[in-house]
Amino acid sequence: MNFRTDIQLKKEENQIDYASKLLLIGSCFSENISKKLAYFKFDVASNPFGILFNPKAIETLIEHSLNKKIYSEKDVFLLNERWHCFDAHSDLSANYINELISNLNNAVKSTNNRLKKATHIIITLGTSWTYRFTETNAIVGNCHKVPQKKFTKELLSVDEISTSLKNICHKISEVNPKTTVIFTVSPVRHIKDGFVENSLSKAHLITAIHKTLGVASGKYFPSFEIMMDDLRDYRFYHIDMLHPNETAIDYIWEHFKHGWIQENTFSIMKEVDSIQKGLAHKPFNSDSEQHQQFLTDLQKKILSLENRFGIKL
Repeated sequence: MNFRTDIQLKKEENQIDYASKLLLIGSCFSENISKKLAYFKFDVASNPFGILFNPKAIETLIEHSLNKKIYSEKDVFLLNERWHCFDAHSDLSANYINELISNLNNAVKSTNNRLKKATHIIITLGTSWTYRFTETNAIVGNCHKVPQKKFTKELLSVDEISTSLKNICHKISEVNPKTTVIFTVSPVRHIKDGFVENSLSKAHLITAIHKTLGVASGKYFPSFEIMMDDLRDYRFYHIDMLHPNETAIDYIWEHFKHGWIQENTFSIMKEVDSIQKGLAHKPFNSDSEQHQQFLTDLQKKILSLENRFGIKL
């Protein structure tokens, strides 16, 4: 008897190798995948505006970046002795207004550059729920703990999400027609919205993505489905019972690897993994002859990898 659902994914076209330039945007699950890619030393940029959960916030990020928006004092606000921007995550917030504005404008420049050069853009959608700031009537990327009464909570419809995703694909294709856009839905459960509301939110995202891919270029990677229909057990969650744990992340990563990364790259990844483990090794005696020889051999491996493939460790 088989007590689990084994989701089989086919090999995709235009796969990732060490010549690829990657951009990951979206929810905290995109951070999990970007960390895997960074560990294996792929050329990856992740969430220059910080974690963003809803499609409208991601659309705003891409639109502002491609239009080279210049952020100024009117785009930021002071709360709890920190400067914030509704377009960005609190990772960009700062103690001084000029620092925040600089962070935002640097993020615009780096995102503009990466959108034009990326071979693959992976967009992870987290939720269909949005918060509209009543003073400006704008949907925000992050509320920054501004009092709830200043926002209106809204559920984006399938059509609204699909329109947003089509706009994203269109704007990207105008500046980078050869890139591959990969959409995925985060398996993180947004239970603060409510159990039914979370399921409805994810359903809207999945339906909208597939509706969009029917008329726009792009691909879908089933992160959400692997978590819900294959792993399907609370032992694969962190103690909060909301976020996938390391075992689940590793499992989903393996599916992504075998679907989207070229097989002839696996041997290089294995070498990188060996070196990374060597760099993380903590000796009992750092002055011992054995450890000094270990460091010499490790340095030779690093130089060999850099010379053969241009990979910097």
